[in-house]
This record gives sequence, C-alpha cells and structure tokens, in this order.
Amino acid sequence: MFSRLLSAVVTGVDASLVEVQCDVANGLPAFQIVGLPEKEVTESRERIRSAIKNSGFSFPARRITANLAPADLRKEGVGFDLPIALGILIAAGEIPYSPTRYLVIGELSLDGKVRRVRGVLPIALSAARQELDGLLVPMENAPEAALVEGTPIYPVRTLQEAAAFLGGNKTIEPFVIEREKLIERATSSSAAIDLREVNGQEQAKRALEIAAAGGHNLLMIGPPGAGKSLLARALPGILPPLSFEEALEVTRIYSIAGELDLGTPLITTRPFRAPHHTISYAGMVGGGHGTPGPGEITLAHHGVLFLDELPEFDRRVLETLRQPLEDRSILISRAGIAVRYPANFTLIGAMNPCPCGHLGDPLRPCTCTPHEIRRYRKRLSGPFLDRIDIFVEVPRLTREELISRPHGEPSQEVRTRVIAARRIQWDRMKDRSGRFSNAQLTPEEVIRCCVLTKGAKRLLEMAIERFALSARAYSRVLKVSRTIADLEGAEEIAEAHVAEAIQYRASDDLT
Repeated sequence: MFSRLLSAVVTGVDASLVEVQCDVANGLPAFQIVGLPEKEVTESRERIRSAIKNSGFSFPARRITANLAPADLRKEGVGFDLPIALGILIAAGEIPYSPTRYLVIGELSLDGKVRRVRGVLPIALSAARQELDGLLVPMENAPEAALVEGTPIYPVRTLQEAAAFLGGNKTIEPFVIEREKLIERATSSSAAIDLREVNGQEQAKRALEIAAAGGHNLLMIGPPGAGKSLLARALPGILPPLSFEEALEVTRIYSIAGELDLGTPLITTRPFRAPHHTISYAGMVGGGHGTPGPGEITLAHHGVLFLDELPEFDRRVLETLRQPLEDRSILISRAGIAVRYPANFTLIGAMNPCPCGHLGDPLRPCTCTPHEIRRYRKRLSGPFLDRIDIFVEVPRLTREELISRPHGEPSQEVRTRVIAARRIQWDRMKDRSGRFSNAQLTPEEVIRCCVLTKGAKRLLEMAIERFALSARAYSRVLKVSRTIADLEGAEEIAEAHVAEAIQYRASDDLT
C-alpha cells in the first residue's frame, strides 16, 4: 500500500514543504529512504523501527520505501522521523487514515516518544501560507509554533498519540498561546546592566547613546579595566524594544540554530553576542555540515555584536564582517547550496591603545616599542575601520570616580531619548522597507535627509581636508551628525552637530 504525508525542511531562514511518500510492498524485508537524504535522515531507520515496535505496532516485514519529494532538495535534520513512521503505519494498514493535509514534524526516541526539533517556527511560518488542516509538532515545540496564527497546532507526546489522532481515535485540542502577553513582555523588557552602574566615562556614555539612537557601529579604545565591556553590555538596555515582528524574526533564527530555550517561545530582548577572539571563520559567519547554519553575526540580528580585544581576532574573520556591515545580510555559498542570512546588527568593538594597554596612561608607563604599537594597530585594516561610525576614548578612571557612588543617568531615561530619535527616523523612512535607522541610509537618502546649515557645511569641508576623510567616512560623519540632530529634535544639521560627529572620527588613525 501507499501513503502520503507532508513535512518540511529548513533552508536558511525559510522552510520548504516536503512530501513524505511511503510504500510497503511485497518482497524481501528492506527499509530504504530516498530523496537526497543527509546522514542523519538515513540513520533514522533504526529509530523508526524501534519506535514502531515499542509503541505497540507491528513493523512490517516487507519491502519499505520512503521517498522525500522533491528529490532535488537536500533533506537534513531529525524531524522526518515522525512523518516517516506514520507513513509506514498508514501504508501497512496499522492505522486508518483519510486523506487530509496535516504537516508532521518530530524526532522519535526508541520508546516512541516524540522529541523537540529545531526550526519549527520557520516551518510554521511557511505552513501558514498553505491551506493546511494543521501541524502535528512535538509538545515542547508547540508554544513556538503557536506564535504563528492561521494554522491549528496539535501537540503530540508519543507516536501512539499521533497515530490515534490521525486515525480519528483521539481528539487533541489545538495549542493556543497568549500572544498579547508575549508582546507586552517584548515592549517592557530591560537590560541586566544599567548605565547608572557605570562610574564616570561621560563621553563614552554619550557615544553609546548616539550609537543606539542611529544604529551606528562603535569602537572604544582604552586601557584594561576602564569599563569598556561594562559599557557595551549596557547598550541593549538603551536600545528601543523589539517590535513583535522583530522578535519573531530573531526567534526564528534562534530556532534554526537550536538556541531557543525550553519554555521561552519568543525572544523578547535584543540579542547580545560576545564571541571570544579565538572564534573561527565558520563560527562568526555561519557554516557547518550540510546546509550552513547561522553564525554569530546572524545570531546578533536586531541586536548587538560585541567584539572585545578587537585586534586579537583573526584578520580573515574581521575582514569577513565588511560585507554584512554594509549589506545587513550574509551570503554563505557552499558546494551545491547558497544560503542568505540576515545580519542587521550594531557592532561594538573594544581594544587597548597598544599591546600592553597603557599607552597614554598617566599612572602606568607604556612598555611597548613604536614598532609593536604599529604592528598591533595594523591588525585592523583601513576598509574595516571605515565601517566604524564612532570612535571614542575610554580613559582610566580617576580616584574620585572609582570611589564615588554611581550617580549618572539611568538607562531608562537615555532609552526614552533614543526611542524619540528613532521615531523621527522611522517617520522619515516609513516608505523604505527594511530600513529604520540613520546608519542604514543609502547615498541618495543621505543627500535628501542630511540638510546642513552654512556653518556646518564649512566645518565639514575643513574636516575633509584635515582628516583626509574617505567617501565612506564622509558619509558616516553625515549620518552621525543626522543622529545627533535627531536626538535634539532639530530638522537641520547645525555646526555643533557636525563638530561632535567629527570628534568621534579623531581616533580614525589606527592604521
């Protein structure tokens, strides 16, 4: 006999429907899975065999062929266990089944229990665009799948329960999640570190506010222990809250990567990723066996990518960031497959001024030679630094700053100003799909949006000659100036706005 069920496979951030066809025919006992399966799919044969037997069914001692169509689409993951097992039981006549359009996904244990799988959210999003009767998913994946409206979600715990449901012998109520409460959490979340907890460093805090308001990349330069890491970890707390659409996009990425915590169906805080400087190329941009998975730059989507000890990162890894910083996405090409992942993040870097970290320190003399300092700074290329909008010095704290109680502005007050500035940008770019901040302005939009006063224009002309600004650096000065003006609610960019923006390029001589 022959049976047909629907399942899905995730490629990149999207999912494609897969038809699971099972045929149980006369012949020598055999079990074969075809349709371009990866190793983890072909290994499922023994799991399926044991799960069927241990669930109280008879595994047919006949020739079994499971085809995953279309045959030219690579199939990977363990989510095909459940649909193949159900297809075999239907084709063998173990359970009655009337043709319906259910999409089935799930891994099987040897005892017949259904285990959670990766990528259920993108599968649910793809299923919502089809006319399906529902999704059968593992119980642990049900909250994640229920974030998508339009298709009933039926959670199952065991193969026996799924078989009874498809055979009409058991009723399962569709899983429902209170999306309103999740949205409320997404708009009221706060960071663990408050700017009030950071002593001193008022200039760095101001630079952090500008970076948050315009989505600008920031590099902090200062000696060890000055507070660079603490400042970076406070940035998510002053960023605007995630919209539900953004939260859904971030959750989809973490679902694919298998980093979605159990009991957390929706990520409601902006990601903060801080990879170690020993990270590999594949770990940063994405890769792995089969279809390339998302890397750190994609896991930081709509959030912050913090690179501490920036010059210590592999040069090849840093140079790979150049394209994502411009395009807000990364294309990973492998033999026979190319996957594009989103990578719209704010880059925050931190570095010492020299190898020993004490260049310019009034209390501890630098022990580095000029050659060592040049070689240290040469690890960062000019094209990479050109993509940094803001450079800021983070000096050693004074004795008074160290022993005094923190008394700065709390993150919530700064966040209020940042949200107001972002709202101005959203209104300005409401017809520009996918772009919501000044850092994302195109060259044409820079000309249209960055209107300078006469004094500001003269000052900028002087800065071009004084600092030998490249075309990209000039554009970034304009964007930062536009953000500073937005923080003040000014329509035109004044001389003071340009002066402050130029100040943040003063450290752009690292090479």
